[in-house]
Amino acid sequence: MKNNKIIYSLNENDIQTVAFQELERNLSSHEIEKIKNSIAEKINWYDAIADSINETIGSQAES
Repeated sequence: MKNNKIIYSLNENDIQTVAFQELERNLSSHEIEKIKNSIAEKINWYDAIADSINETIGSQAES
């Protein structure tokens, strides 16, 4: 069993969608490079996973 399957990811199109909505323009490749690490630091992946497990699997265990 492979354990490296990607479950969720963000791509440049996702970033450009938000940039256009927020700034009414796309970001340059340089601007995207500048914000990449900041985006990664803001994603609280542990809590997102734990909350999803507790909401979905936890509620099934109670049934």
